[in-house]
Amino acid sequence: MADPKGFLTHDRELPARRPVDVRISDWREVYQDFSQEKLTKQAARCMDCGIPFCHNGCPLGNLIPEWNDLVYRTDWREAIERLHATNNFPEFTGRLCPAPCEAACVLGINSDPVAIKRVEVEIIDRAFSEGWVTPQPAPVRTGRRVAVVGSGPAGLAAAQQLTRAGHDVVVFERADRIGGLLRYGIPEFKMEKRHIDRRLAQMRAEGTEFRTGVNVGVDVTAAQLREQFDAVVLAGGATQWRDLPVPGRELKGVHQAMEYLPLSNKVQEGDFDRSPISAEGKHVVVIGGGDTGADCIGTAIRQGAASVTQLEIMPTPPQTRPDNQPWPTYPMLFKVESAHEELAEQGGERLYAVSTTEFVGDADGNVRALRLVGVEGPQAGFKPIPGTEREIPAELVTLSMGFVGPEKGSLLQDLAEAAGDGFYDARGNVARDKTYMSKVDGVFVAGDMGRGQSLIVWAIAEGRAAASGVDRFLTGDTALPYPILPTARPLV
Repeated sequence: MADPKGFLTHDRELPARRPVDVRISDWREVYQDFSQEKLTKQAARCMDCGIPFCHNGCPLGNLIPEWNDLVYRTDWREAIERLHATNNFPEFTGRLCPAPCEAACVLGINSDPVAIKRVEVEIIDRAFSEGWVTPQPAPVRTGRRVAVVGSGPAGLAAAQQLTRAGHDVVVFERADRIGGLLRYGIPEFKMEKRHIDRRLAQMRAEGTEFRTGVNVGVDVTAAQLREQFDAVVLAGGATQWRDLPVPGRELKGVHQAMEYLPLSNKVQEGDFDRSPISAEGKHVVVIGGGDTGADCIGTAIRQGAASVTQLEIMPTPPQTRPDNQPWPTYPMLFKVESAHEELAEQGGERLYAVSTTEFVGDADGNVRALRLVGVEGPQAGFKPIPGTEREIPAELVTLSMGFVGPEKGSLLQDLAEAAGDGFYDARGNVARDKTYMSKVDGVFVAGDMGRGQSLIVWAIAEGRAAASGVDRFLTGDTALPYPILPTARPLV
């Protein structure tokens, strides 16, 4: 603990966001630079607790007090070593994770928690700029071949760990670029894709092979995969989206968020001059109040929407931690992300405790309005409140209501047939044991496909843990520096 009074003398501070009118005119990340002087003060606020509950909050087990102390001492080289010891991709988590570590920070019991995410981002960004992030090829190859299906954070983490353990790893991705939802689900203004590209360059130099445009289960069958590889890691995510079966759902202009967001990312990649699904000049309604909904808001505003309204069926979250979500659990609080700030300045609305009852179309089959009603809270079963019905304009609607599990396509169907009973758990995810192996011998499961929709930190943690299970399966032991994680669901 380099500064024993740091948490008493320095207030929590985060980098400022670029002005709204400036940032909505481009697709760059929204935050401004943060000086080293300010950052070291933030790192100094870490109390180096006797029991660091931030470790409990972080599924990766990040050594947070250690690298906070190293940043305070400006020992950046050692800080990135400690950060990379538990996290393959801090440039992703530092930008995208909702920070359960900060919710579990002891300082946060009666004050503002340490700005852990900001310290993490600054460490990895400096490491890249200084040239400290270099390939780490395995000194000895095992000759064993492993297929990883899916190139999101779970698949990439598993692939990097297994490649470094000396196995020949091939990552299969059905999209045209590597990255999964990191590439095509996260807007550029939230994480610029150069962060993915430079990490992929490292992985390729280490020996990981990537194959895009391959729909495993169709282009390559499950049987072929098991025949050609010594082990398989399923990391395809929980990509079966939740739908909204109300009258008018079939109207043109009503889209799932993951039909809408990837196209705007493809514009940034240079594939299109203009998104085939554009909000330009339209009244936009975003159904769903989570992070994906916020991504749709920011995207629609940058595309030039005439108006944007966000709907959420749950009541307005509290501003402070409620009694039924005590420290160190992750509280569900009212958040103002950058997109919400932009929404407010553009005159948009966030409506809570409302439910969509119908999409209304025009003579050409296009959606033109949305009918909604106020509802009582979840304890009352979202019962409609009489007299609250109304209609709002809606020419583009995005459904951002989360996911219900993995897609039960031909890949999982074939594996389920080979496994017999018990291939899926009670929630419809792929069941696995404590080593992350499924009911099919040599087929492992990591991330949302086995866990259900969750956080990026859990995806990376499970990718690392599954890799150690694969390594032990192939060699009888493992030197990978990561334990087998429990399969119980997280608090967040």
